[in-house]
Amino acid sequence: MQCNILVFDYEKAKEKLARITYTEEGSGKKHPVYRFFDGDNDYICEVRYGGATANALQRGFWTHTKNALKYFDSITNGWIDYSLNPVLVKFFSHALLSTSRAHENALVELQKDIEEQKRNSVLG
Repeated sequence: MQCNILVFDYEKAKEKLARITYTEEGSGKKHPVYRFFDGDNDYICEVRYGGATANALQRGFWTHTKNALKYFDSITNGWIDYSLNPVLVKFFSHALLSTSRAHENALVELQKDIEEQKRNSVLG
């Protein structure tokens, strides 16, 4: 299994925003959508306005990653394999939801482990 953890660059998107279009409900859409484009007419993101009958996929901020790739940064530097390390997946999921203080504490523990590996290595 592989993943690529991406972070949307909101500041860049805000800076490059040039045009907003509005699509009314109809033509296969149950709810209206605002789409945001940059100066090159490239898609940035969209906001879906679903009413009380809308499900979670029909409302809120959305982006189609493939169409807005220039507004994302990969924190894994591309696709990584995690099939042999489910603990890593759990670690990332928790790290993304935790505070900076928790990140600092985790880094201290990770650094201790790295140092121990160096001490025990014939290469260290």
